[in-house]
Amino acid sequence: MSKPSIPQGTRDFSPVVVRKRQYIFNTLRSIFELYGFQPLETPAMENLTTLTGKYGEEGDRLIFKILNNGLHEKNEAGKEKLNTEWNKVLSKAYSSPEVTERALRYDLTIPFARYVVMNQNDIAFPFKRYQMQPVWRADRPQKGRYREFWQCDADVVGSTSLINEAELLCIYQAAFMQLQVPVKIKINSRKLLAAIAELCGTPEKMIDITVALDKLDKIGWDGVTKELRERGIDDDGINKIEKVINVTGDNDARLAALSEIMKDCAIGLEGIKELRTSLCYYDGLSDKSWNGIIEVDISLARGLNYYTGVIVEVVCESDKVKMGSIGGGGRYDDLTGLFGLKGLSGVGISFGIDRIYDVMEELCVFPEQLASGAKVILLNFGGDNEQYAISVLKQLRTAGISAELYPDAAKFDKQMKYANKRNMAYVILPGDEEREKGMVSLKNFLTGEQKMMMLNECIGLLSA
Repeated sequence: MSKPSIPQGTRDFSPVVVRKRQYIFNTLRSIFELYGFQPLETPAMENLTTLTGKYGEEGDRLIFKILNNGLHEKNEAGKEKLNTEWNKVLSKAYSSPEVTERALRYDLTIPFARYVVMNQNDIAFPFKRYQMQPVWRADRPQKGRYREFWQCDADVVGSTSLINEAELLCIYQAAFMQLQVPVKIKINSRKLLAAIAELCGTPEKMIDITVALDKLDKIGWDGVTKELRERGIDDDGINKIEKVINVTGDNDARLAALSEIMKDCAIGLEGIKELRTSLCYYDGLSDKSWNGIIEVDISLARGLNYYTGVIVEVVCESDKVKMGSIGGGGRYDDLTGLFGLKGLSGVGISFGIDRIYDVMEELCVFPEQLASGAKVILLNFGGDNEQYAISVLKQLRTAGISAELYPDAAKFDKQMKYANKRNMAYVILPGDEEREKGMVSLKNFLTGEQKMMMLNECIGLLSA
């Protein structure tokens, strides 16, 4: 018999890992709620027509399609009919509706747009929602890249105010401050990218330029130059693009230089104005104790086709960790228009939960107490001591202390090894002397210190 396995690009999560992931989710959830966002969930699968054509050519290739089923005849004649029908189905192109009409969701933004359109009469706009669910992509698995992974999104739809952009930047700031992850937040505008295409004299090739620039961190400028040529951009256009992305200085200096370069380009000046306004609002709302970086980066492209305004991306700023983007998002002026609801602007950000987890593991910033579910374990000495231990356990839990009792009256060493493997902070030894005196002996697993005390004193110490 072959050993059991799981699909490539997926993972099991142990109890310790799940607690750490929940720590991230709970941190983000509390911040979203603080900023007035409401929770939302959508189905794991969507109609294929809902997803196709929304992520660009490269994105469409990564959509996990689901084979149609439902031909469930139980008798023998039915089984033969089933086989005949499936042979017909599988002889057709994999994209045909006879084969597949549904797919696993690629991200949370398109399903959110679909939800808004379907429920527009019941929603109070502007609608602020957050969503934390898994998504699937038929990608090549590698470090930090999985076929099944969780996203965590926050979006505001039904408002064009750039205050929303600033608040989402503040959410990034608050989240990574609390998670103790040093980051750089890059910010740009798709309107500036459109302006670059105009400067090159090829406005129709904005997507080609965007796709190439989006790979700058991975393949360098030489690689981008080669790809731009392959996409039909001449050397004069490439030189203009290089001049723009080489603009340096602080944010004010960069925007001033870009204003000069794009002084005759209306859409470029509009993008610059939106960036200045967003950063101004952010400056008024942000936590000045944050020591991270927010930087205007003209090379930032964000390859998804639905972005139309300000775009952002978050990268870890630590020499200890090599990781790509751990968050990103932007403004989409007519995303719901894809489903027939025109003129409804939105803006959103996403957290790459799995990458954030990997970064926090490498930086060792998870709280130590997450390693164990219970804070304390009571050893089981059997007989009357077992009954006494049960009464102590009940009182600990009533006091709100996470505790458990070893279920069997096993050897002392076995129970202590179990406590150590579970990374318990404390062990309570309810033996004969403790039971007779109505006390407990509390052992600190970290220091090795052990002390007999009254139960109320023990509860006070564990509650501190």
